[in-house]
Amino acid sequence: MDPYQFTPTQDWFSHNIEYWSTLFPLVKSKRPRVLEIGSWEGRSAVFLLNNLAGDSGEIVCIDHFDLLQTEAGRQRFDKINHNLSQTKKKSRVLSQFSVAALMTLLQEEMVSTNPGFDWIYVDGSHRADDTMLDGELGWRLARNGAIVIFDDYHWDKEPEHSIHHPKRGIDAFLLLHAGEYERLSDDAHYQVVLRKTTDMRIGFLIGEGKTGELQEALEYGINVALAVDSAYAIGAAVTIRSTTDSTRGRITFYVVDCGLTQEDKEGLERACEGNSDATMVFLGLPSDSLADKLGASWAKLDMLKVLPVERVLYLDADTLIRRSLSELWTSDLGGKVLGAVTDIGHPMGHSEIERRSYFNAGVLLIDLSKARLAIDELEDLAKTMKNSKFRDQDALNVYFADAWMPLGLTWNAQGLGTYIETPSPLETMNDPNVVHFTGPVHPSVVEVLNSYIQPPTAKPWGYLGAPNHPYESEWWQALEKIGWKGGKFSEERQLVNAAALQKAVEAVVLDFEKVIKRRV
Repeated sequence: MDPYQFTPTQDWFSHNIEYWSTLFPLVKSKRPRVLEIGSWEGRSAVFLLNNLAGDSGEIVCIDHFDLLQTEAGRQRFDKINHNLSQTKKKSRVLSQFSVAALMTLLQEEMVSTNPGFDWIYVDGSHRADDTMLDGELGWRLARNGAIVIFDDYHWDKEPEHSIHHPKRGIDAFLLLHAGEYERLSDDAHYQVVLRKTTDMRIGFLIGEGKTGELQEALEYGINVALAVDSAYAIGAAVTIRSTTDSTRGRITFYVVDCGLTQEDKEGLERACEGNSDATMVFLGLPSDSLADKLGASWAKLDMLKVLPVERVLYLDADTLIRRSLSELWTSDLGGKVLGAVTDIGHPMGHSEIERRSYFNAGVLLIDLSKARLAIDELEDLAKTMKNSKFRDQDALNVYFADAWMPLGLTWNAQGLGTYIETPSPLETMNDPNVVHFTGPVHPSVVEVLNSYIQPPTAKPWGYLGAPNHPYESEWWQALEKIGWKGGKFSEERQLVNAAALQKAVEAVVLDFEKVIKRRV
């Protein structure tokens, strides 16, 4: 005798069994959690409990059952509870309109130790706006990798363009969440089947002691600024990609354009592909900019004028981000204008400026509301220091001498500091959060042959590479993910670097000839 109480004439599900069964291997959880929006008598729910959930899985069913105000609604409610009980598996029925029930689940999942669902079936109201809202709230409960199914995409009871048809709502959902899923069904299929490819976001999912999660939940996001010209576009792409790979949540990249080509911009945009939480804004230099007069390195002062935010994390375009920037972003500056890391090569500056604590300007956490208070004075100082040894870095150190907060060395592991193998104050650079490839893109022959500084510091993409640098391979791995034209072994890269090497050799030969002529 059949233990289930299903109405034979109301089987709108069984034709899906064969196709759904092929999707089950995609669910990797050992204890699958299933959410069903629109359950009727529970025919699909029973199938999922018996064939997907296993002994330790569970299902939550949402249906309004006429709010139990009608005899038909009460009968369906009794039937679904009976049918689910026959499976002897964990189940729960919420007899509410879907929005109210989903909001209840969202509240519960926020404090759960194992939040989210692995399979979500949306088969509730047929109104387009209701379907869109069910999908949106359900999506927030879907784990990364979850299977999400919308029913009735080609329902024949109403015109597909009608507000009373699910298709309009489903199409709006697909457009809104483009880039966050893999579509497993084709456009002709009666159902739309997706596999989610992004992490779950249910609003205020905050764990105690997890740095940065409050900021992420409140969606304030992280603002990252880079100042980039064509010579550093390839490095900036790696900085951006490694940031998105390591840091969860909203990130806005503000790229100050110091002479980028359209091809450069397209490459930088590709560095964000696949991460719907990352966006990029290109900003032009202000009129009468320092960069136009003194060179691209001065753009980090120009950016103070053009950035449309109040707090920013500036990163040089030769950095590799190895761990989340959330902790750095939320650092308390203690009322200071900026946070920075001591320059390990010149911790007390150099002979051209006053000898005092000196920071490296490759990673700067800046309170822009304070930094802008006397921007004209900073620019005037910069003009007087245009020929200083480290140019913009020197100007920033002089101007903010008493207004910077030291940050941990792990946030800007510079050059030779990453090679340290013996106990020292620099040992935090052995496994840093941010690697900074200091040195020129294409070093001179004199720098390469200097026996006192070996290996010489240089950029991974230059003719010399970054010889023996412990993180050079990680840098190239990040670049490979972007598919950047002119990668490590490309003919284009070889030609560019060969030309740079030839130029370096010609320069040293010319200098040698000048010395010989003076001595003759």
